[in-house]
Amino acid sequence: MLVRDAMSTVVLTIGPTHTLRQAAALMSARKVGAAVVHDPDTGIGIGILTERDILNSVGLGQDPDAERAHAHTTNNVVFAAPAWTLEEAAAAMAHGGFRHLIVLDGGEPAGIVSVRDIIRCWAPARQRVPA
Repeated sequence: MLVRDAMSTVVLTIGPTHTLRQAAALMSARKVGAAVVHDPDTGIGIGILTERDILNSVGLGQDPDAERAHAHTTNNVVFAAPAWTLEEAAAAMAHGGFRHLIVLDGGEPAGIVSVRDIIRCWAPARQRVPA
């Protein structure tokens, strides 16, 4: 199975000046654990803001109404291609210690694949071994 078969094609994209509270509200409303951070007007590259990034900020006592997405965005992102296998995506996540990959197609975000997406695809294919 390929990344294109598992990825979510509805990508939440926010700007770098969104507050963490705004980002959290949008992520919660969409029921997603990550947002692509991108500002094509300024040329700021594609990054990712995850629920863990927001949690770390709040845990440090930072104000989610004052903190901006760009200050908490991971910019050295590992990108996946739609033609990657799920095994390749899972290996990249395990190696990098993260749970989401932005999927690029032609240099543009085409989707996000998460650990949950991969598990959802693999779970029906795996047989439970009786205890």
